[in-house]
Amino acid sequence: MIRRTALRTLTTVAVTAALALPLTQGAQAATPDNSAPATAATAATINANDANDANDANDANDDNPFRWMELDGLRADFQFMCPAGHCVGFWSLVLTDDVAQQRFEGRKFFVYAPATGEFSFFLDTDIAVRTVGHPRQVRLVDTEFMRSHPRIEVRYGDPDHPDRARVVASATTLM
Repeated sequence: MIRRTALRTLTTVAVTAALALPLTQGAQAATPDNSAPATAATAATINANDANDANDANDANDDNPFRWMELDGLRADFQFMCPAGHCVGFWSLVLTDDVAQQRFEGRKFFVYAPATGEFSFFLDTDIAVRTVGHPRQVRLVDTEFMRSHPRIEVRYGDPDHPDRARVVASATTLM
């Protein structure tokens, strides 16, 4: 019980640090749209296929921390989060459309490292959570966990029995 609480606390600190890192390194914040107030839930995905945003998307792709990974059922997604009106861009992994459109009922999604039996977390808005119930909530951020495990899997089932859960997506670090 104490180990689980410590892990949750550490996870929350890691997500906060990962999201704050671009600001502390001097990254310029995007100017929020004045027509709509910015909130913690405000997010705008960069569409790499949109000709108007091609330069922004190319700049974002240069910083993609997942470009050296083999992704199966996952894709890299660049978003802006605007807590307190200060926008921060960040990369994450989300389920591909074909996987997200599958029928999922009654279980939970969780992140698992099969080599070590360890769990990670998803980013739900700006909160780290161990499980999510809907495929559109699957969002993995670049963390020490992902960098320290050669393969991570998004599984669907009972987190208390990860060996019985269905593997719906994976990310493997290419070395």
